[in-house]
Amino acid sequence: MKFSLRLIMVLVVALSLSSCGGKKRIVTKKKNSKSKTERVVRDHRTSNPSEVGVPTVITPKTPGNLGVNEMYIATYGEIAKNNMRTHKIPASITLAQGILESGSGRGRLAVKANNHFGIKCHGWSGDKIYHDDDASQECFRKYRHASQSFEDHSKFLTTRGRYSKLFQLEIDDYKGWAKGLRAAGYATDRKYPQKLISLIERFQLYRFDQEVLGTRPKPRPREIASQLTHKVVKGDTMYSLSKRYNLSVSELQKLNGMNNNNLQIGQILIIKVN
Repeated sequence: MKFSLRLIMVLVVALSLSSCGGKKRIVTKKKNSKSKTERVVRDHRTSNPSEVGVPTVITPKTPGNLGVNEMYIATYGEIAKNNMRTHKIPASITLAQGILESGSGRGRLAVKANNHFGIKCHGWSGDKIYHDDDASQECFRKYRHASQSFEDHSKFLTTRGRYSKLFQLEIDDYKGWAKGLRAAGYATDRKYPQKLISLIERFQLYRFDQEVLGTRPKPRPREIASQLTHKVVKGDTMYSLSKRYNLSVSELQKLNGMNNNNLQIGQILIIKVN
């Protein structure tokens, strides 16, 4: 009897150990299987993100590579061309004035009132904004859209008799227009014509006039004879160009009316003036 009881106890313990061992092996197998699955997913995402739906970021080619002046030109070039067709004012002149007078669209009047040409409230019944100019808190016109400012600027020039001589000039004579604007009293700054001409030639704004007229660039033999230019290509820097043409960086900046070292591919730089 004692032997039978002892035998039964031994069998019970053996069965218990056997059962525990089996469960342990099953749990281990599941853990191993699960960890392998997790690693596969993780590695898959790391090695090739595009295959698991991670979006690819594409940098815009145009806005990201343009300076503030180029962005302004790209934004308002068509508006200036349309005004040229309607009002016979060179698009190059309109764009150069906009850049100069609005700070390339960053001035307070341009940002807060879409007023790119500093047109005041004379005879204006629309919205207004007050801004310090010749006097404190002068009244300026406020527009819903910048295009309205460009239209008003064109009407300002076409409806005032003192600017009538400008319309006797060739429509692509931007130098004549720049000088004529100051002569007619548009600006008191003696360098105003030179500033407009510099902007037009630096950014080749005359191309907008040519697009409207359907003409090719006219040869300018005097300018070609009197100055050396360089067309910026990929890899050019202000430093590398200064070494190539034996100039300092500051001299290059001064020749081209620049206040930084930013270059754009295709930009025409003046290298030497005789």
